[in-house]
Amino acid sequence: PVLYKQVRIGKDGKPFNFYKFRSMVVNNDAKIHEKFVKQLIRNGDVHQKVKKIQNDPRVTPIGRFLRKYSLDELPQLINVLRGQMSLVGPRPCLPYEYDEYDVWHKERVRALPGCTGIWQVSGRSDVSFNDMVVMDLFYIKNMNPWLDLQLIMKTIPVMLLGKGGY
Repeated sequence: PVLYKQVRIGKDGKPFNFYKFRSMVVNNDAKIHEKFVKQLIRNGDVHQKVKKIQNDPRVTPIGRFLRKYSLDELPQLINVLRGQMSLVGPRPCLPYEYDEYDVWHKERVRALPGCTGIWQVSGRSDVSFNDMVVMDLFYIKNMNPWLDLQLIMKTIPVMLLGKGGY
């Protein structure tokens, strides 16, 4: 199937079906990613970057292109239309990620999750996990239409240039 559906954690910790274009082989082993993410969060290393797994064998050649330019994210507009996501906000996490969060990390779910946000335009894969959370909390505390417009405008060159995409 071209569309991929995955459970993510939304506002106030409520799960929802999250849509993307498929970028991985069908029936791939999600345990690889789960182990990677749990180690990233558990280690608490403020310098550990939130990167995708390099040369992930589960990603298809077309999927690499879609991911680099964030084109795999376009079906999330369905989530926006359903009121499950906003254009701007913290990225929705996976349930197993949420289970690893410290109390202060869970503050990220106070807002509607978004398709783009501060950390995506401020380094994307070159930002540490804790810095990502701090940026999301800054956004939640300061969100307003002007900030959203600035972040949307900064997202366009990030997508076009594939900056930080893997």
